[in-house]
Amino acid sequence: MAEEDKRYSKQIIGKMVVTKSGKRFGEVGNITFETRTGELLQIVLRNPTPYAEGLELERDKNGALTLPYSAVIAIGDFVVVAEEDIL
Repeated sequence: MAEEDKRYSKQIIGKMVVTKSGKRFGEVGNITFETRTGELLQIVLRNPTPYAEGLELERDKNGALTLPYSAVIAIGDFVVVAEEDIL
């Protein structure tokens, strides 16, 4: 991964998570990762939208909704996810 492609969690936390079609899921509350490899595993949602609440998304041990990090397709002003990789 090139240096300019690296992102730090503090740059992603708080960004709105949306689909390619503009459906909102909520904000990035946290990111879980594998400590040995550093692989990013899940986005933990903060302030989930009613749309996200209505889906059968996985929840973490605290009951917060999560999305697989593998569904992320772009990070800019928003974190864009591929809805087909989530449902």
